[in-house]
Amino acid sequence: MPTYIAKRLLAAIPVILGLSIIVFLVMKLIPGDPAQALLGSYATPDNVARINRALGLDRSWPEQYVIWVGNLLQGDFGRSYILNRPVLDEVVERFGATLILAGASLVICSILGILAGIVSAVRQFGWTDRIVTFFVLIGISMPAFFLGLVFILFFAVQWRLLPASGMYAVYGGGDLPDLVRHLILPASTLAIVATGVVARLTRAAMLEVLRQDFIRTARAKGLSENKVIYRHAFRAALVSIIPVLGIQAGFVLGGAVYIETVFQWPGLGQMLVKAVSTRDLLLVQGGVLVAATVYVLVNLLADVAQAMLDPRLKA
Repeated sequence: MPTYIAKRLLAAIPVILGLSIIVFLVMKLIPGDPAQALLGSYATPDNVARINRALGLDRSWPEQYVIWVGNLLQGDFGRSYILNRPVLDEVVERFGATLILAGASLVICSILGILAGIVSAVRQFGWTDRIVTFFVLIGISMPAFFLGLVFILFFAVQWRLLPASGMYAVYGGGDLPDLVRHLILPASTLAIVATGVVARLTRAAMLEVLRQDFIRTARAKGLSENKVIYRHAFRAALVSIIPVLGIQAGFVLGGAVYIETVFQWPGLGQMLVKAVSTRDLLLVQGGVLVAATVYVLVNLLADVAQAMLDPRLKA
């Protein structure tokens, strides 16, 4: 297993390097001049040239990229010229809020999606299967940002059951119950689409396993149906389900960008939206690279967990 993990870590290095190149180039291709965005009405040619020299933007793209990556390897993500603070400090502070939102969404979609998929597979072609399939299709088809607005309209505006925005109450609060109340709507919104995907693929994996010979043998031995389903069938299907959960981790991280905007959640997504609008290059590059690296590492963990369940994958 240590050898397998080392191989997977080495394979992740070129992926992260490629991501850094893509992030750098995309930001360079966005129209607009960061110096002009920073200076605003004071953007005279002399001032723009001075800011470009100070930020190193007067160098060629390859030089800028090499300098940026070299600083990253030393733990220096640069300094946000809009916020006037280190990029790493801002990203770490914001990423904590995003991790809470994405983690809660991933837990919700994993539990509900797996349970719905198992029930749907066990009751194949029955009413339960049809009902689950119907709601799964609605969840997958519903845009998350639209669903978030609907949730705000009913749960926050009409019924006043839950807060519509923020991470904590403006006055008072600040404790765990307050955080949970603010987390329910955005986490549920972000989890719905992912729940549908997990449920569909869990159902397909379970149906494939339930047709295997060892399941018929287990039933012939007189084992209870619950033991057959959860101890044997689900354990075998979990090998196919784990990679799906890894992919959905990336989905909830990416979906947090617009969900945080809808619910004014003070996380990485909301920071990136503001940074892009102000052309804060280093802040955008640092934020996207951190999120992408976390996604790669989560999928690495999913691969390791899958290999632990099925040793043949380590070959």
